[in-house]
Amino acid sequence: MKTLDIIVPCYNEAECVEAFYHGVEEALRDVEVEWSIIYVNDGSKDDTLPAVKALADSAGEARVKYLSFSRNFGKEAAIYAGLSHAQGDYTVLMDADLQHPPALLPQMLAAMEEGYDCCGARRVTRQGEPKLRSALSRLFYKLINRVTEMQLVQGGSDFRMMTREVVQAVVSLQEHERFTKGILSWVGFRTKWIDYENVERVAGTTKWSFGGLVRYAVSGFFAFATAPLRLAVWIGMLTAALATVCAVAVFIQALFESGPRTGYATIVLLIMFFGGLIVFLLGVIGEYLARIYAEVKKRPLFIVNDTNIA
Repeated sequence: MKTLDIIVPCYNEAECVEAFYHGVEEALRDVEVEWSIIYVNDGSKDDTLPAVKALADSAGEARVKYLSFSRNFGKEAAIYAGLSHAQGDYTVLMDADLQHPPALLPQMLAAMEEGYDCCGARRVTRQGEPKLRSALSRLFYKLINRVTEMQLVQGGSDFRMMTREVVQAVVSLQEHERFTKGILSWVGFRTKWIDYENVERVAGTTKWSFGGLVRYAVSGFFAFATAPLRLAVWIGMLTAALATVCAVAVFIQALFESGPRTGYATIVLLIMFFGGLIVFLLGVIGEYLARIYAEVKKRPLFIVNDTNIA
């Protein structure tokens, strides 16, 4: 019988822990697979950890496992921690709030038995989501697919089932600034996509603010795109060319027109333009330097202070 590890990052999800377990239990009731859930408590400030421990006591540690961080390290670190502790033939990433429907698990298992290395869930509707957020999400996918070698699927989520080989490939990439969707695209492997419609949370509120999503998108963009650095070169060249053309135009105008000219407005505008441009380009370079700085320190992605995994 195949074994399945279900990785569930949790941040203040005390209300969802037990509901998620029962949802998975119901979905896999008639499926021949030995499954277990690995809850990763990402420094929650509520009763998430006590809820997970109580569930582990009632359901058994073979069925419910957990890792608890010493503080909040972020969802990407929680995903990496779960994957690095998974031992099953198959591993699936899911959210605790049941927005990733457990009912899709049998379909995913069937896809894996067909010979696919990975099976992902693709959200085809964004009903209930603000229109601005949906539009920016579509724009992000188009932009990152254009400027990188990746091809992220529109609507593709972290809800993925993977073989042991895919998990090992993902865990082998130990960069600090992680973007799981990009990493899964980068490692390759044969992937089958299953469509599903947007599902509301079973309880609680989303932990993703608009600003948090923007920061996550920017992090993913800089993690895989080198186009901004090349763009900085082109902007510098075009600006120099524009300045040359303007200088020639001013020189010709001075030859054929008489009268006093202070040039004050021109000087101020040029200083503002070039000053803003330089700061912008330094900011782009600074983003990459900040990521290099984080990588060379080689700090651990997470610190576990409580677990029932041997």
